[in-house]
Amino acid sequence: MTSAAGLFVSFEGGDGAGKSTQARLLAERLRAQGREVVLTREPGGTALGQTLRDAVLHGEHVDARTEALLYATDRAHHVASLVRPALERGAVVVTDRYLDSSVAYQGTGRELGADEVENLSLWATRGLLPALTVLLDLDPDVGRARLTSAPDRLESEGDDFHRRTRLAFLDRATADPDRWLVLDATRPADALAAVIGDRVEELLAAAGEQSAGDVVEQGTAVPSAGESAVSS
Repeated sequence: MTSAAGLFVSFEGGDGAGKSTQARLLAERLRAQGREVVLTREPGGTALGQTLRDAVLHGEHVDARTEALLYATDRAHHVASLVRPALERGAVVVTDRYLDSSVAYQGTGRELGADEVENLSLWATRGLLPALTVLLDLDPDVGRARLTSAPDRLESEGDDFHRRTRLAFLDRATADPDRWLVLDATRPADALAAVIGDRVEELLAAAGEQSAGDVVEQGTAVPSAGESAVSS
């Protein structure tokens, strides 16, 4: 969903798919047009989120349910303190991962149940969903070969885990095509950025037309001077 004023865009996909790069390129394109863009990530988009990110990805071992709850805690704080306020003032919020990652990684990858994990995140965020979710789809083996730093706890999981998460993303995209844009992550970065930027600009234009229509409609309902607001 969009907020009343801003636009919410998320990037999803496996490790090494290029989410951070494409999120940054989108932010640069929109800022060049004079738009306010909040570029963020999950986990780690806030100071508390960075603490939780260090704990869940690089800290001591935790069981699957604890992991899911840590991600949900980060998401609740992220939305309440950063995402919603930015949307309410008319910004475009671009996030590297959101609740679909939890559904794929903890719900399906960890086999906690996709519906249970999704409902937890929807409760944590009061139902906030992006207007657009870009899925950069990539074979997990190719993605992990692209990584240049030591793998975190999730990146270190086995082949079956990463195959399950990839299929979970694709299944979610198929079930909700209006929200998702699925792209082949092996395509050149500039080609991907062009497609993504064009889609976002279409959404912004549509949102602007809707806002203008709302203003006109409200204006016609206001009585002129000397005219009673109560019909006879």
